[in-house]
Amino acid sequence: MRIDRIDIIRVKNPFTHPFETSFVRFVERDALLVKIYSEGLVGYGECKAFHAPLYNPEDNGTCLHIIKNFLAPLLLHQEIEGPVEFMQRVAFIRGNRLAIASVENALWELKRQREGKSLKTLIGGTRDEVEVGVSLGIEADISTLLKKIEKYLAEGYHRTKIKIKPGKDITVLREIRRHYPDITLTVDANSDYTLDDIELFKAMDDLNLAYIEQPLGENDIIDHAVLQKAINTPICLDESIISVESARQAIEIGSCRIINVKSSRVGGICESIRIHDLCRKHDIPLWVGGMTELGIGRVQNISLASLPHFTLAHDIAASNRYFAEDITIPVVNITDRCTLIVPDETNGVHYEVDEKAIDRMMVSRDVMK
Repeated sequence: MRIDRIDIIRVKNPFTHPFETSFVRFVERDALLVKIYSEGLVGYGECKAFHAPLYNPEDNGTCLHIIKNFLAPLLLHQEIEGPVEFMQRVAFIRGNRLAIASVENALWELKRQREGKSLKTLIGGTRDEVEVGVSLGIEADISTLLKKIEKYLAEGYHRTKIKIKPGKDITVLREIRRHYPDITLTVDANSDYTLDDIELFKAMDDLNLAYIEQPLGENDIIDHAVLQKAINTPICLDESIISVESARQAIEIGSCRIINVKSSRVGGICESIRIHDLCRKHDIPLWVGGMTELGIGRVQNISLASLPHFTLAHDIAASNRYFAEDITIPVVNITDRCTLIVPDETNGVHYEVDEKAIDRMMVSRDVMK
């Protein structure tokens, strides 16, 4: 296919409720959308970076630079087979995985349209629907958090994940367990602890947590291996997994028993599939993580989660969990079983991009043609 034009669109969409992690409090989703035109077709990709380098070293500014000045020139007015060839072309670029993934995702969408097949079919997905878990941010008081847990349990979410940080951890978790002794409960530390906190994590063994997500450094697998050997609760690695190679190393030294795949964090769907296949070989359970995506990224996450070894509940909530308005038609919504139906050519489930919603949210647009 020939690439005729590439737009980079910056949008801002306010959260219905601020979302707080151990490192930042978000009030809006500030995101880049990549729109690729090819022979009468249009494919969108969503860049999962944030307004500042808070989650990883990339942010919207660096991604805009990489997409505009390095990735787009590799594609414009050239023939390309699809996302696999694109990933081969950009192999010389170090890091910048969120930027690369946004373009790769748009090329997957073009490939889907050109071949008349769903993304699920193209990547080898087998699931017709996927289970959803809820991720809850840090709240000012425990009563507010307990009310939210009650709300989402009533809606049927299959796993409850709580963000923690020093001073907002074991006491909060014990109170949750006092009220809800049997729910599937996990925690996400977003790299806010060190091995000096090992006794704290040993104490969490009594809380019957399904896993502890990324307790130590975001680039670490060594200390996580030490911690995993010291506790019974499975560690789930998130930020530490940036490629199939980092996943292989973590598995070999025993850094974790579960892995969370955020496709943008590892450079796109192609690399996510390689990680999936590796973990399937080693029987390491997987789930698809979220980055408070807008609808374009959210829909692609659903398709990724259809791969057979993504066996745990995912962070792919309904759009209205975060936003009053989103950029797909229809917006992503969960079933009464708290699942998401995977878009497929056989079930008639399909999402279109809401161009009018994008126009309402747009704050800038770079056009390359």
